[in-house]
Amino acid sequence: MATYSLPTAYPLCLPSSSSSLSLATRTDVYHPIKCSVKKQLTLSKAVNEPAIHPPILTKRGLSISFVTTFVLSLTGEDANAAILEADDDEELLEKVKRDRKKRIERQGVISSSTKETAYLQDLVYKLSEVGKAIENNDLPTAASVFGSGTDTDWVQKANIALNKLSASPEEKTEVDTFNSSLASLISSVIGNDVESSKLAFVSSASAFEKWTSLTGLIVQLKGL
Repeated sequence: MATYSLPTAYPLCLPSSSSSLSLATRTDVYHPIKCSVKKQLTLSKAVNEPAIHPPILTKRGLSISFVTTFVLSLTGEDANAAILEADDDEELLEKVKRDRKKRIERQGVISSSTKETAYLQDLVYKLSEVGKAIENNDLPTAASVFGSGTDTDWVQKANIALNKLSASPEEKTEVDTFNSSLASLISSVIGNDVESSKLAFVSSASAFEKWTSLTGLIVQLKGL
């Protein structure tokens, strides 16, 4: 009698209950279809279930993570920089508006101060005469222009104009420098000190020219 063995590809699916019947008399010992379905379900479950092993970190993975973090950090910095730049631009725009408003107001004051502008124009002419005399070492002529010194009419009128048209602290500082240098110039001329007269004249002219630049009068006064 020939002996048949069950295929190894399909394991036995024995019922859980025990039986004393022999294999030859049982018809439910082996069910290839049920076993196949059970095997497929088992394989499908194994495939669909997530892996329980933690991911393995590699050098390449760490590198990518570092680069990504670095780029994101830069993106954040750029965003913050953009916000700061926007604030700076707005502040700069406001400053430009304020400066423009001040210039318009200053031009209005200067335009309405024709008498003071005339005083300053006369100051330019008088300083030009003094400068030419000092350059020729002709201090007596320079002294005649100053007359009685700081009490001379054109010097007094020039100070009135300078004080009225000076608005900012820097402009007032230049006025003080000019008056101090002018007093030294008059003293040096009267004392017949040529070298000191030249130095004092340069200092006076420089302070006055800077003042006219600050106030905007440099474009209106002739001879500067």
